[in-house]
Amino acid sequence: MLSTLLVPCLLLAPCIHSAQWCYQSQYSCDNNCRKPSEWAKDFLDCGGQNQSPINIVTQKARLDPCLTPIIFEGYTQTLNVTVQNLGNTAMLTLPPSLRIRGGALPATYKAIQLHLHWGVNDGPGSEHTVDGEQYPMELHIVHIKEQYNTLKEAINDTVGVAALAFFYEVSTEENQKFTQLIQALGNIPYNGNSSTVTEFRLTDILPSLDKLSSYYRYSGSLTTPSCYESILWTIFQQPFYISQQQLVNLTKQMWFEREKPMIENFRPVQKLNGRIVYKSTACVCRSSGPVFLCLCVLCIFELIQGIFT
Repeated sequence: MLSTLLVPCLLLAPCIHSAQWCYQSQYSCDNNCRKPSEWAKDFLDCGGQNQSPINIVTQKARLDPCLTPIIFEGYTQTLNVTVQNLGNTAMLTLPPSLRIRGGALPATYKAIQLHLHWGVNDGPGSEHTVDGEQYPMELHIVHIKEQYNTLKEAINDTVGVAALAFFYEVSTEENQKFTQLIQALGNIPYNGNSSTVTEFRLTDILPSLDKLSSYYRYSGSLTTPSCYESILWTIFQQPFYISQQQLVNLTKQMWFEREKPMIENFRPVQKLNGRIVYKSTACVCRSSGPVFLCLCVLCIFELIQGIFT
């Protein structure tokens, strides 16, 4: 009699969770993990007011003339980098010789790592969205202030971390420069696997640096637990291109920790909660002619208008 009653009780019992987090695509009763909507139960910061990613509404982004082009140092270097399967994404460890400054960043920041978020094949996969559009893939490069040695140190500073985000769109042509990275990911199918990518350059998988003057800026968080809210996000408008077959190859090569295909490894967008998203401008105030003066006046007018709307 006891066994007869026990079976329906087990069937009706909720999934038992541990402090391990996972993406929605991993979630099941068998996985015993916290899906994104439940991260805050074990990681309190994930329920904060300044969480990432967000949906960027372009018409509501406020013009900031201080957001000048970011200065990239070392990004054209040829490197030998380690790529790892972390069980939820692929991460490349980057040397501190790669730095960014300018663009209203409060300091010089050094790179520590690069990682990717994608969907299924060429379906929606980015974390941030623009006017509701979700791109097939998003790449993040994480930097910390020069004075810190680790991410753990930097996250205690409210502006200790600067993250760059790049979108990828599907093209009819194959991006040959991305092939090397895709092949490297094929060498690390399982959690804990690592490999080396030789003669690697960041500029091979990013849009041309001289085309990166248009971007959005906002204050947010890490997009995975512990979701610390000490990240200055820079989201570039200019996407990079990759073929449909390359995306398919990329999304079918790696596996989550519990032997499920590593797909849709993105966090859903979070509420803005009154935060302001700023946008850069190519307007430059110079005293070299009436055209520059007019552009400057227009920039200032839009900035003032944004303040009172």
